[in-house]
Amino acid sequence: MTTEETALSSEAELNAELKALLRRAHSNGIDVEGGWECRNGTEHPDWDVIVTEVEKNGESE
Repeated sequence: MTTEETALSSEAELNAELKALLRRAHSNGIDVEGGWECRNGTEHPDWDVIVTEVEKNGESE
């Protein structure tokens, strides 16, 4: 997610990276809701990413 890639080895680490990316984007005024196609060439699968805002559950993180 940055120029210096971090090896991810768990879903928790992936979630932490996604959370950090979405927070940075939101803090910089980017509308993070929507869908994006992530095309990755022939060596990796392509993905369709959809982000939707959800209602807070009352727990703080």
